[in-house]
Amino acid sequence: MEKNQLKYAQQHLANERTFLAWIRTVIAIVGVGFLTTSLHFTIGVHRDARIDLISIILGMFTCALGLVITVLATFGYLQKKQQIIEGTFRPSSAHVILIAVFMVILLLMIILYFVFIKV
Repeated sequence: MEKNQLKYAQQHLANERTFLAWIRTVIAIVGVGFLTTSLHFTIGVHRDARIDLISIILGMFTCALGLVITVLATFGYLQKKQQIIEGTFRPSSAHVILIAVFMVILLLMIILYFVFIKV
């Protein structure tokens, strides 16, 4: 019985570490968006309405992405917790694909920002 409890404790702790890794990812994503937007308006030498708009959208998108990832990470944590208790496992492919799509959009927005800033 003791070995079984240790196994479940390790699985729950791994689940918590995964959740915290997602939260650290959110902090990094939102930080990059905030830094990009803040630096654009603080040290921007060349002012252009298109670049300003892209910068604002980029900042707002990173905050929205952070919110979505936080909700998905919390939902995933609670699902995995229940699955550990039940002794089942179902991979969370939909969450991973959704986050990957949002990250591709974010990277495209950053590329767009740098393309317009060179003009």
